[in-house]
Amino acid sequence: LIIIEIITMKSLKIWLQNARMVSLAQSLLPAILAVIIAINEQDFNIFLAILAVLGVVSAHLGMNLADDFFDYKVNTAESRKELSRQGFRARIVKYPYLTSNQATLSDLKRAIILFLLFATIMGGIILALRFNWLIVLIAFLTLFLGISYSGFPFKFSYIGLGELVIGIIFGPLLMMGVYIASANRLDISVVLASIPVGLLVVNILFTHSFIDQKADESADKMTFARLLKTNKANLTASILFNFIPYLIIVAGVILKYLHPLYLLIFLVLPRSIWLIKSLIEFTQSNNTTLTKPPKYMGNMGDWEKFQTAGIDWFMARWLAARNILSLFCIVIIIVNIILWLSKCFI
Repeated sequence: LIIIEIITMKSLKIWLQNARMVSLAQSLLPAILAVIIAINEQDFNIFLAILAVLGVVSAHLGMNLADDFFDYKVNTAESRKELSRQGFRARIVKYPYLTSNQATLSDLKRAIILFLLFATIMGGIILALRFNWLIVLIAFLTLFLGISYSGFPFKFSYIGLGELVIGIIFGPLLMMGVYIASANRLDISVVLASIPVGLLVVNILFTHSFIDQKADESADKMTFARLLKTNKANLTASILFNFIPYLIIVAGVILKYLHPLYLLIFLVLPRSIWLIKSLIEFTQSNNTTLTKPPKYMGNMGDWEKFQTAGIDWFMARWLAARNILSLFCIVIIIVNIILWLSKCFI
């Protein structure tokens, strides 16, 4: 039994890595944010909140693997290998566990089923204890959009709408679903927070596709960046994705749906400004080596390793977009904790 347990845990660790745990910030932080916003609600239930967060994380990992499955089926691996031979080196191999034969498509299918099954169980428990038709609707819509991202029937990621779909899933749908599971109702405050979060999730994916268009073109993957075609159009989209979230929060404060403390999100603004400036430089010089971004941009990983591999120009901008979302969520989490504490002690 001990040996079986060790093998199971080892296998789980491997599949967590294959499912790109590094991307969990775009689902885990919004989910936690929704829970923290809901904490002031009279019907708040911490047990159901935890189940909802676990379900979101498991569904995210399962969808990542499903994306690998559908991409592999259309043979993007070979096109990315060919691009690598031509000298382009930015995150070329998306699913090395398949291309290196460490796992088979059957193994991948089982992993997808298990992750999604766990998410379904979490959702089932929530519905059994707190039935709400809105949760059912959100769950089915999320599942439909998630499968359709790379698979049947729409393959959104191949018609240039994949980034927008992921933003809807990891912004409004995710946060509203977790909020309802936690508080048994929906509030305008979480809606106003979820739209900016969704836009910043789009910003992560769009930044990736903006600067990685050669790989996507070789893989015949029509991203939103390729759909827009020109650098001018892509820069305009980046500006909108980066700065509209702040305007939505300001509107919420002005209309008195959000507390004025929400304006602390402007602490994140320097990161957005840096990213836009960096993308402008990218369109002017294309793929040039960058100096390490300033400390206020957050964790930039193993920078020396990125420079050695020649992908620092890519990773700096992608990590910057990720760090913008992370700090945006963290600031709002802190704001809501302050508001909750003030109610407790006043």
